[in-house]
Formats: sequence, structure tokens, C-alpha cells
Amino acid sequence: MTARQPVVELRGASLTYPGPPPVPALGEVDLVVHSGEFLTVVGPSGSGKSTFLNVVGLLDAPTSGSYLLDGLDTGALHDTDRTALRGRRIGFVFQAFHLLPHRSAWENVAMALLYQGVPAAARKERAEEALRRVGLEHRMTAMPTTLSGGERQRVAVARALVGRPSLLLCDEPTGNLDSSNADSVLCLLEELNRSGMTIIVITHDPAVAARGRRAVAIRDGVLTESGAL
Repeated sequence: MTARQPVVELRGASLTYPGPPPVPALGEVDLVVHSGEFLTVVGPSGSGKSTFLNVVGLLDAPTSGSYLLDGLDTGALHDTDRTALRGRRIGFVFQAFHLLPHRSAWENVAMALLYQGVPAAARKERAEEALRRVGLEHRMTAMPTTLSGGERQRVAVARALVGRPSLLLCDEPTGNLDSSNADSVLCLLEELNRSGMTIIVITHDPAVAARGRRAVAIRDGVLTESGAL
């Protein structure tokens, strides 16, 4: 059997925001997430979840230690290269759906490919493919204002997938949903993971954390392995 390759490798990665006084936000994190894993990161408000998300999402660089994404040492990259790497390798799903209200579902998804130089016809084709993948083939031309919360989040997931990333990074993806729609979105993430997608979900909710295949807890910027779930 071929060994799974690491997608995320954090080696003693920490982040301190400059002062005065300096504010330690993330302790020295050692974490490996392999291809095909479904990891959840759970912690209360102020625990360091957002800082962890920013580091893994290449929005902030660690002030010490290292972060390898798909084997690439991100600390050796210039800002423009980090931005390009983020656009190619990471798909983001946020609590707020961040959909443009006057664009259809497929147009919202296709816009994620604008800066990758994908021709217009191919953008539309790939957007429709991504929407079919999340079960919205019947809502491609719908405007966000006509979609349910669960459907809007599915559009957001499709937008994250359309660039064919190696990592899906979800920040409280069910935070704005009722229990039924939340379960539907979590079932979608589980289905995507079964198909091979590497997923990290950041959450404050232990019930959401339990839906992953592996969980870590974060408190006061310190990450602790919680074991297989």
C-alpha cells in the first residue's frame, strides 16, 4: 500500500503578534495532516482557532518554526508566491457564505477561477461540475437570495472546490445554519472526504468536532491531540 503523503506539516510553528507588548497567539505546534484525512480543531472563543486557521491558510506566516504545504516550505516563499500557492492549493469555507447577491450560483463559483487565467467557457463548465458535486445541479442559475442557508453553504463549498485544491479549510461552516442544514453540510463534507478530499474543520462545537475522523483541541494557543473519533 502506498503511504499517504502529508498535506500539512507544522513543525514547532508559533505566532506572536508584535506589540508593544508582543502577544503570543499560537504556541509551538507540531501537527501532520495526511492526504485524505478529516481533521477537526475544536476550542472555545479566544482559544487560538482563528490564529491556527490564518497560519494553515497562509494568511499569516509563523514567527518561528516551519509550515510545509504539500511538501513546500512556505517560509521560503515571497508574499506573492504564498498568495499564489494559497489560491492553488487551499479552498476556504467560512461561517458567513460570502456570496455575491446579484450573481447566480454558478457565477459565484466560477469567479473563484478568474485569477487563475481559466477561460470563460472552462470557468462555467468547472463551476457547473462543482455544483453537481455538492448536489446543486438543479440550482445552478438560482440567486443567493432564493437559496436556503444550507444551499448557500453548498455553493460556498463548490466555490472552494472549483480550483481543485489539495486542502479544504472550513471555519465554523455550520455556525449560521439550523440543525437540519448543519447536518446536511456535515454529511457533504464526510462524502467529500470519502472521495479523497483532505479536510480541516475549525469549530467551537464538540458535536461538529465529533464528525471528523480525528480531532485536536486548542486552548490558549496550545494544540492537544484528542485521538481518533
